[in-house]
Amino acid sequence: MSEIDMTADERPRRRAAFGFIFASALMTSISFGLMIPILPNLIRQLTGGDTAAASDWNVVFATTWGLMQFIVGPILGMLSDRVGRRPILLISNFGLAVDFLFMAFAPTLWWLFVGRILNGVTAASFSTGGAYVADITPPEHRAKNFGMLTSAFSMGFLVGPTLGGFLGDINIRLPFLVAAGLTALNWFYGLLILPESLPAERRLARFEWTRANPLGSLRLLQSHPGLLSLAGVGFLFQLAQIVLPQVFVLYTTWRYHWSMSVLGLTFLITGVMGVIVQMFLVGPAVARFGERRLVLIGCVAGALGFAWYGSASAGWAYLMAAPIFAFSGFLMPGVQGLMSQRVPPNQQGQLQGANQSLQGIAGIIGPSIFGLTFAFSVRHNSTLHLPGLAIYLAGGLFVLAFLLAWGFAHPHRAPAPAALSLAIKAPEKSG
Repeated sequence: MSEIDMTADERPRRRAAFGFIFASALMTSISFGLMIPILPNLIRQLTGGDTAAASDWNVVFATTWGLMQFIVGPILGMLSDRVGRRPILLISNFGLAVDFLFMAFAPTLWWLFVGRILNGVTAASFSTGGAYVADITPPEHRAKNFGMLTSAFSMGFLVGPTLGGFLGDINIRLPFLVAAGLTALNWFYGLLILPESLPAERRLARFEWTRANPLGSLRLLQSHPGLLSLAGVGFLFQLAQIVLPQVFVLYTTWRYHWSMSVLGLTFLITGVMGVIVQMFLVGPAVARFGERRLVLIGCVAGALGFAWYGSASAGWAYLMAAPIFAFSGFLMPGVQGLMSQRVPPNQQGQLQGANQSLQGIAGIIGPSIFGLTFAFSVRHNSTLHLPGLAIYLAGGLFVLAFLLAWGFAHPHRAPAPAALSLAIKAPEKSG
């Protein structure tokens, strides 16, 4: 439905609905950000202070979380196509709040591990949030709203770690309680005001496990022209991005001898730049250049930014690349906008679930790829002289993404399914 087809009272409802999705993404990402400085230390506490054992368990926790995203994301995505977005979002938010409480009082490492598994399951509702945005947004404005949604995640991961460190100094389990409170508040807010975005006549006729499992969901990407290649662009982006959390601290402290305060300031500067691009520049850029050019600009910015990061011989030179790399934030909103145009309304949840599965795969393999590459470059630095090898590798992934996008990132409108009414109704109220 276009903006001119909506009645005057439907536009505020859609804005309010998007406001909830934005707030949900923000609160959820703050909740996860709270865990970043705390979870490894809590694991170390539960392993009796053994740092090496804590490091091993931290890898297990991270890999398991990615695995849960890979498995459960498609299931929740298809469920939202069958029963609607609202119940999946509310159940997931409530489950996430309960899970944070579970982890806050976990008496042993194994209890904490079970909590992390449940956390990965409930966090898989991110795919449903993306489907909701596609439901309530005309195709020509989806890249803008996906950019806003991404900026919410970026803002949350700016605020969360700082708040988590402060609260963790008071009590190491306090951030879990705060995270539980934030997600519970978001659940209650949604319970009161969130309308359903997918009317009954636009839903799947039945839930099929053969299509809801991860491999089945990925087959969806082969069923529409260019969709698999666009998903490949998004996967390469997600995989390349993992180099930053995996090696950034080790790389900059080893090469530039940065202190913790400088690291914190750098996180703040680069994070703010990313938020500015995603929140304020994606909309005007897609209106002026279109989604295709948005994706290509993001690929070029990512490749150039990583090449600069890897070759910078001084800390100040490293920071000079931050404004360039920030424009890599154009890539995913453009890709999501193009992908959402290629599937009908009753497959938007499956699409977002498939994307989340790919993100889970990146989360599983990325840490090993970049971590081992960085370790190799450090061990052989006297002969190799490539301390930024892992970052160059990430830049190469952006080059591959550019080549894929050049061939396949074209606008395309999916035909409405035969079972659907030609007149698409506005979101129905629920609850």
